[in-house]
Amino acid sequence: MSTSALTHRVRVLAAPGDRHDEILTPAALDFVGRLVAAFGERRPELLKERRRQAIRLAAGSALDFPLATAGVRADASWRVAAPAPGLTDRRVEITGPPDRRTAVNALNSKARVWMADFEDATSPTWDNIIGGQLTLLDAIERRIDFTTPEGKEYRLGDRLATIMVRPGAGT
Repeated sequence: MSTSALTHRVRVLAAPGDRHDEILTPAALDFVGRLVAAFGERRPELLKERRRQAIRLAAGSALDFPLATAGVRADASWRVAAPAPGLTDRRVEITGPPDRRTAVNALNSKARVWMADFEDATSPTWDNIIGGQLTLLDAIERRIDFTTPEGKEYRLGDRLATIMVRPGAGT
């Protein structure tokens, strides 16, 4: 990947890293470009409204549903899809940063779900975000492992937790 990939006017200014091209694919950059084209102009106003809403809630206002969605709530035939098979039993979940060591340990734990936390458990640096995405890719493809500097090896077992992702505000 070149230092400056251009797709739908999306330019990656960071220096390319090992395997970054597996995450920053032309399709992924095109998707980001389409999101920016569709929502970019509204984004600043939505962020302002989010701050205004936080102030209202902090002042004691009640959280409520938007009036625009009243029709959906009144429609008795409207149903949400059933949860995916790996999410039907969520009594035990584990949360942690999307680094390789945590991923292998969490996936091998007896927890039903591992939430890869890009919000509170991850400093939002370029390397952490792209590295976390690579961790998820390797975990999903069952090719993830980790060896400590002392030589301790971590490998995936047979029964794995279901992966959920908590994206960060900047990811």
